[in-house]
Amino acid sequence: MAAPGGDRTSGSTLGLVLGPGLYRRALISLFLGGLGLSVAIPQLSLFLVQDLGASLQVAGLFFLTNLAAPVFGYLVGRWSERLTDRLTLFRLGAVAGLLGWVGMALADQVWLAFLVNLTVIGFAAATSSLIFAAVRDRLTRDPTGADNRVMSTVRLGFSLGFMTGPLLGSVLGGALGLRWTLAASGVFCLLQAAPMLGQRVERVAATPRGERTDGATGRRTSAAPTLGPLVTFLALGVLAMCGDTIRLAYLPIYMEVELGSPDWLRGVVISTQSAAMLVFIPIMGVLADRFGAYRLVVATAVLGVGANLGYVVADSELVLIAATVLNAAMWAALGGIGITAAQDLYPHGVGMASSLYFSAVRVSAAVGGVAGSLGVGALGVPGVFLIPAGLGVLSTVGLVTQAVVLARRAAPHPRRRHRGRRDDRPPPDPSPEDPT
Repeated sequence: MAAPGGDRTSGSTLGLVLGPGLYRRALISLFLGGLGLSVAIPQLSLFLVQDLGASLQVAGLFFLTNLAAPVFGYLVGRWSERLTDRLTLFRLGAVAGLLGWVGMALADQVWLAFLVNLTVIGFAAATSSLIFAAVRDRLTRDPTGADNRVMSTVRLGFSLGFMTGPLLGSVLGGALGLRWTLAASGVFCLLQAAPMLGQRVERVAATPRGERTDGATGRRTSAAPTLGPLVTFLALGVLAMCGDTIRLAYLPIYMEVELGSPDWLRGVVISTQSAAMLVFIPIMGVLADRFGAYRLVVATAVLGVGANLGYVVADSELVLIAATVLNAAMWAALGGIGITAAQDLYPHGVGMASSLYFSAVRVSAAVGGVAGSLGVGALGVPGVFLIPAGLGVLSTVGLVTQAVVLARRAAPHPRRRHRGRRDDRPPPDPSPEDPT
């Protein structure tokens, strides 16, 4: 049941998020969390090579530790479903983030850096997603009439932090050194808990067993809750998202070597996606409220395919910018609204859905790194973008297929027609004289 003031008009979405309360706190917290993650990421390879003496090949393998993310996602999600307030676990993860990044900064062996990222930082990253689960709990108790718009607006906080972090990290790295930059990342991870001090969000009881809300149709079904549809959705999402790692790794090389683009123009093309996402994410929130989050993700998955094919055939920076805009629209849906679709597919445990969703984002970076490394030798640049284009086709076909399957499962079974009758009414009870 909506609390007083529920079902608010969509025009007040921004005011609702920026007003006092959970949503504004979540927005600020996610901004700091985005900073904590992105301040360090561009500096990690340099740190491993320059400070720890790792080879370029070993440094490239570092991000394979992200493949353990689903394990932490599952454990954190399951733990959060047993707590009255998920934010307790979120605060614990923020402390773990500080300890992990400081431990990384103090590492003097490559294996130690790998171990820290595989364990402590992996756990901290999984708990950050519980902000979205807490927001979903509040929206369930107090519907706004624009829930997808609220979620997408809150999600903008993380995007803004993730955009700002690399610039801040470069400045800190040049001024203080790489180890202090990693330590700063830990400080931001801890600070993300500050807006949530004193905030309490009671976890909404799980959907009773034997009932399920279908993410594609919104209908109740009698099937027991299962992780199958969620895991399938996330696996298909990984195929669509992994192209971003390839884009960041090889698009600048293509522009410099093949197109001869100046430094400033390469920066414009690369940053177009982040800027466009700030525009697209609120739009996707509006569309998701109207058509459904899952349907929107399915409809926009094909845009990622078009983007990567655009990179393959591009002969100018304008074509690259247009392709990047398409990719931004896909990411705004899958990266901005995808978490709502994930929660809809497993309403029995929105904490589990949230943590597994963000784990899938980390896995996509590792998958993209491996796919790009294996493919660039055979296909070169820009031919390497055929790999994410092909994976995007598989993702699109898979998402459409899953949507059809879910819709059929949720549809009521038509009553069997009685042979020889023109309508769906059941046949009359046999009379005493009827031999049947």
